[in-house]
Amino acid sequence: MADELHISTQAWLAKARSDLRSAAILSTAESPLYDTAIYHCQQAAEKAVKAFLHFHGAHVQRTHHVTRLVEAAAVIETTFSSFVDDADLLSPLATAFRYPDESDWNAPLQPSEEEHEEAHAAARRIYDFVLSVLPPETHPV
Repeated sequence: MADELHISTQAWLAKARSDLRSAAILSTAESPLYDTAIYHCQQAAEKAVKAFLHFHGAHVQRTHHVTRLVEAAAVIETTFSSFVDDADLLSPLATAFRYPDESDWNAPLQPSEEEHEEAHAAARRIYDFVLSVLPPETHPV
């Protein structure tokens, strides 16, 4: 059973790592795609926290709300509470730049480079923290 749990947790973390890599590639393209890159930052953090919850047998909510996931993880590992600001930054990015804002046609369709860098750093902090509190055999290879 432990092997299966380690493999399934590793799969969640591999997807999170892939999202981080996608964000980096998209943001460094000749014509950066920050809107898509920032979405992958949110996805990386979401999947990393879900990996942690999955490993600990907690209910993995079907949500893109990273803050809620971090709060659920903090019940198991209190240090997660130090990532609430990062989670708050990332949560709205699941949809913020995915669709034009029909209520405000002047809203930006692209985040800035700085917004992407902040989001990428926040996602990386959460991902790295999750790796630090899970056994090495759950880490992606």
